[in-house]
Amino acid sequence: MEQKFNNNSINLQRLHDFCEQEGERVTYRKGDQLEREGDPARWLAFVERGYFKYVTHGISDDKAHITWFSFEGEFVVDYPTFLYGRPSQATIEAMMPSRVLRVSGEQLKLFFSQSMETMELRALIGEHILFQFRSRYLDLHCATPRERYDLLMRRCP
Repeated sequence: MEQKFNNNSINLQRLHDFCEQEGERVTYRKGDQLEREGDPARWLAFVERGYFKYVTHGISDDKAHITWFSFEGEFVVDYPTFLYGRPSQATIEAMMPSRVLRVSGEQLKLFFSQSMETMELRALIGEHILFQFRSRYLDLHCATPRERYDLLMRRCP
């Protein structure tokens, strides 16, 4: 059900190229945070090496819940909050030493405004993320914890 962000019909090569040309190469140690829940979200990054987890805290128990992962070859971002500098809805933390190419929301907004093609890419990314969230929501209701784990292992063995 859930799809790997880059394993789809959307060609993200142009976005990757933009990150490579305009982005900053940053290395994160295990436990370093790309974003912190509640702070203004700032970054979209392409994961060159390593992986990240998204952690959100429960409303009543303040317990940490892992809600998402971004693996090598994928983009890591709290989208769309970072485009507008809104508070991040999750802490995004490196699970191992990781290297990314990162750009700011301002840089990405300028990139998206360059042409009709980049504006269309922005719309396609939003639609794909909506599809991912819907699939994830359905998985929470229709799949057992074991089945969700198996789906994750198929996504990134």
